[in-house]
Amino acid sequence: MKSRQYFVYDVFTDTALAGNPLGVVTDCEGLDTPAMQAIAREFNLSESVFILPPDNPRHRARVRIFTPDYEMPFAGHPTVGAAVALAERGADDGTAGMFVLEEKIGPVRCIVTRGVGATFAEFDLPKLPERLELAADTTAIGAALGLSTHEIGFENHRPGLWSAGVPYVTVPVASLDVVARVRYENNAWMGLAPEKGEGIVASAYVYCRDTIHHESAFHARMFVPGNPSYEDPATGSAAAAFSGVVLHFDKPVDGSQRYWIEQGFEMGRPSRIRLEIDVEGGRMARVRIGGHAVKVAEGMLFA
Repeated sequence: MKSRQYFVYDVFTDTALAGNPLGVVTDCEGLDTPAMQAIAREFNLSESVFILPPDNPRHRARVRIFTPDYEMPFAGHPTVGAAVALAERGADDGTAGMFVLEEKIGPVRCIVTRGVGATFAEFDLPKLPERLELAADTTAIGAALGLSTHEIGFENHRPGLWSAGVPYVTVPVASLDVVARVRYENNAWMGLAPEKGEGIVASAYVYCRDTIHHESAFHARMFVPGNPSYEDPATGSAAAAFSGVVLHFDKPVDGSQRYWIEQGFEMGRPSRIRLEIDVEGGRMARVRIGGHAVKVAEGMLFA
């Protein structure tokens, strides 16, 4: 039986025991898909990432991302956490800086910055967001979230379905108070949200312009459907999809626009996600997602 080193990182935070926890398993040669899925189920974190040798020797690593129930083609906090873990683990061989991770969705360019405090990593979106068709109306969405119809929407923002590799139903609401009062009803949501493949339903991403911290641009909550359903404290793939919402409704001027998104406060897991959108000629040219990550545990896995 081969032993493999593993780490647990809290991602999208510079403080331990906040943000979104992530399992990182290194030296995963010889592990097949069922074994990775079983280990992810054993960790029982929202996602775990497995580090493998790259197919292209110019890249840093190949990574596979699993929830306890299925594999994902792309996810934000595993990408940030894996990049930080690789940079910190390889500090003596110059791997901090810029490198490419191979994910199911394709190559993902990462930049890691190591400083006095928590390490920061950002990555380029491998796929820009697109708007998909959403059949559900505001009344049904409100009922599934325990909200009244008049509490959904602000300014010109309206619910939509957006994906940058993983689809989300984006739901704008009037205020922080409304966000706090969301009561997600799984059966109702499963009946209205479109599938994102293999019977998996698109998650709910609820956001408002009001924020707790003055430097934040948006406050968000994210609910994952299923049995059981759960709330996620920090969701990079949702922020990636949300970049399409920002461009569509807010129409930022040309240049590089930066937004901080706060999430997880209602769960006691405060998180901060940095979203950067490069706008050229009124169109989205590039998008980057970034955040800090803090190592909180490490050990050996005998599997």
